[in-house]
Amino acid sequence: MPKQYVVCGRPVPRLGTRHISLLLVGLALFAVFSLLWTLPGAIPATPSLRAAGNRFSVPKSFKSPWMNRLNPFKQPAHPPRVQKGDTDGDSVWYANWNWLLMPFSSSVTLDENRALLPVLKDRTPIYCYYDNTIEQDDPNRDAESDLLLAWRRAWWAQGFRPIILSSAEAINNPLYEEVQKLEGLTPALKTDLMRWLAWGNMGDGLLAHHLLFPMGPHDDPSLTYLRRGEFPRLTRFKDLDDGLFVGTMGEVTAVIRTVMDNPESKKAEGVVEAVESAKDGGWFTLDDAPKSLAYYSKSKVEATYPKVGRAIAASHAAGTRSLTQLINSHLHLTWQSIFTNGISVVKPLPHHTTYLITPAYELAQRLAHCPESPLPDTCPPNRPNCRPCDDSKPMKISTPSSYSPANTLYTIGTVPHPYTISTLNHLKTQLSIAWIRRESPRDAWITSLTSSLFEDSMSTTPRLIRFKEAVASDETSPAEAKGKEKGSKGGDGVSGGAYRSMWLPAEQPIPEDLDWHFGFVLPDRASYADDGNAAGIQQLGPPIPLHSPQDGPHPTESDLAFEPALFSRAQAIVLSSSSSSSHSRIPDLLKSSISKESAQKQQPVAVTKEDLALRDAVEAWNLADTEAWRFARAYLARSSLERRTWEDDEARYAGGVGTEKAAIRTSDKGGGGSNDDRARKGSAAKGKGGRVWDRWMDRD
Repeated sequence: MPKQYVVCGRPVPRLGTRHISLLLVGLALFAVFSLLWTLPGAIPATPSLRAAGNRFSVPKSFKSPWMNRLNPFKQPAHPPRVQKGDTDGDSVWYANWNWLLMPFSSSVTLDENRALLPVLKDRTPIYCYYDNTIEQDDPNRDAESDLLLAWRRAWWAQGFRPIILSSAEAINNPLYEEVQKLEGLTPALKTDLMRWLAWGNMGDGLLAHHLLFPMGPHDDPSLTYLRRGEFPRLTRFKDLDDGLFVGTMGEVTAVIRTVMDNPESKKAEGVVEAVESAKDGGWFTLDDAPKSLAYYSKSKVEATYPKVGRAIAASHAAGTRSLTQLINSHLHLTWQSIFTNGISVVKPLPHHTTYLITPAYELAQRLAHCPESPLPDTCPPNRPNCRPCDDSKPMKISTPSSYSPANTLYTIGTVPHPYTISTLNHLKTQLSIAWIRRESPRDAWITSLTSSLFEDSMSTTPRLIRFKEAVASDETSPAEAKGKEKGSKGGDGVSGGAYRSMWLPAEQPIPEDLDWHFGFVLPDRASYADDGNAAGIQQLGPPIPLHSPQDGPHPTESDLAFEPALFSRAQAIVLSSSSSSSHSRIPDLLKSSISKESAQKQQPVAVTKEDLALRDAVEAWNLADTEAWRFARAYLARSSLERRTWEDDEARYAGGVGTEKAAIRTSDKGGGGSNDDRARKGSAAKGKGGRVWDRWMDRD
C-alpha cells in the first residue's frame, strides 16, 4: 500500500494526476509572467539608471537578413526581373551589390540555377586615334592592326575600355568646320587637331598614343587613379610627350578653341606647343609620368631597341610586327615579375584529381614559359633594370591542396561540379542515394580548398564567401582588411583576388580568350624534350601535376588511367542539360601516360533519368560546392560575354582596325559608304529553377 503522509496529526489527501497537471501549469504560467514583468529591460530608464551604465536589456525586435529567407510559411514571391545580358549558354546570373551578404545565390534570385554576381563596373574609356584614310598596302595595314590589337588587349586586361577613334569621330565634332577654315597650319598640327577633335566628340576619358602600354600590377596607384575616371584638371605627363592626356570634354573643347584663336599656332607642330605659346595657355597640369606605363615612342625604340628601329626603317610592315612581338614579350615579362612566388595550381582532394587539374597545369606552364621576342634580354622602357626571362630558371609552379591569398602568387583553380568530384574522389562509376546520404562527405571540395584559411570546425558559409571574394573581388575584402577573423588562419593584408587568380569550371573547355584576361598573347606550351623521346612524361620539364607527399599518397598508374573515363562520364551527366555537350579532350601531359585502349574506350555516355536524379541529389547534399561551381562558371561566362559584346560593337568603327578579325576594308568608291564612314555618337554630337531536391539536407 502507498504510504500515508500526516501533517499536524491530520492525513494529507493524495493528489491525482489531474491535480498535478493543473499545479504544473499554474507554476509555469507564474514563471513566465514573472520573467516578462521583472526583466531589466522593462524597468524605466531613469536618469540615475542611465548614469549607472552597464544596463542590460532585451531587444524589442530581432532583425536579420536570414529571417525572411528561412520562413517556410511565407507566400511565394516572384524572382528578380531578368537583366540585359544575363545569360550565356547554360550560365544565368543576376547582378546585385549585395552579392556577398548572402552565401547562397538562391536566397536572392529565388532560382537554384541563377548565380548572384557583383555588379559589372563601368570601364573608363581610353581613346586612341588612328587615321584610316591614309593609303597603305595590305601588309602595312595588317601589321598596324596587329599592333592596335595588342594595345586594346593590354588596356582591356587592366580594366579599361579601349576605343580606337578615326576621322569619322573628328568630322562629327561641331568644331570640325571651324578648324577646316584655318589656313597656314602645319601638317603635323592638322593631324593632331583631328586627334583632339575626335576625343572632344567622345567626352571625358583618356587620350593615349597607340604605343603607350600599361605595364604594372593591377592595383598600382597610378592605374587605379586612371581607372577611376575622375580628372579634376586636364593633365599631361612628363617624359610621355603626347603619349597620354586625361581630362574632361569641356577642357578639351577649350584647348581646341585656344589653338584656333592663337595666331602663333601656325608655327606649332602640335596642340601642346600651340596652347603653351598662347597667352591663356595654362590649360595643362604637368604631372610625373606613372611608373606603370611604358611608352614605345619612335625615339625611344631607336635608342633602346636599335635592332627593332632598324627593322622598321627597312620595312614598315616587318618592323611593326617585330615591335608588336617585343611589346607582347615585355607585357608577359611584367606579369611574371609581379608574381614572384610563382603560380599555384590548387588541387583540393589531391589523391584522384590529377586528370581534373591537368588543363590548368598546362596553362600554368604556358604562363611560366618565356615568350618569343626579337630581343629576349631586354626590359620594358619603364623598368630598365628588370630581370629578363630565362627558361632555364622558369617560374615556380606548385600544386597545393588549399588556396593561399598572396599578392605575389597567382592562382589557377579548377572548380568541379560536386557530382564530378564525388565520382573522382572515390573512384566510383555509379553513385547511389544511400551512399550519398550515409558515406559521402558534405562540401568536401570547398572545405579542402579553404583548409589553410579556416579551422576544421568552421562551417561552409564563411568558406563560400571567401571563395567568392577570391573569384570576383577586385578590391580588398572586408574580412581581409580587418585581418584575421575568428576561426581564420590567414588572409590578411592582400588585395582583391579577381586579378591574381583564375577559376575554371572543370567540365568546360578552357576559354579561347585568355589573351584578353592576361593582356598578352600566351606562348605555346614549352617543350623540354624531343618529341621522339620514349621517356616522354618524365622529361617534359615539370612532371604530371602530382601533389605534395604531405597531402597524401600519390595515385598509382592504374588510378591515373581510370580517371579520364570517370571524368568523361561525370562530365556528360553534369552538362546533360546543354543542347550539345563537348566531351573532354585528353590533356597533352597525360597522353603518354594513358594507353590507346583506354582512350578509345571513352565513348559518348548515355545519360538516363536516374543519372540526372542522382546529380540533383549530389547538388542538394553539397550546397556549398554547388554554389561555388555555379558562381565560378557564371562569372567566367559573363566576362567572356562582356568582351565579345564590346568586340562586336567596336568592329563596326574605324574600318574594323585592331580587331581580332583584322579585317581592314578599303573604301568602295561606288558602293555608297563603308565602315570607314561610320562615326560614334559621342557627348558633343548628341542633341528559372526546377530543382527536385530541397534544402532539407543542408546542415548549416
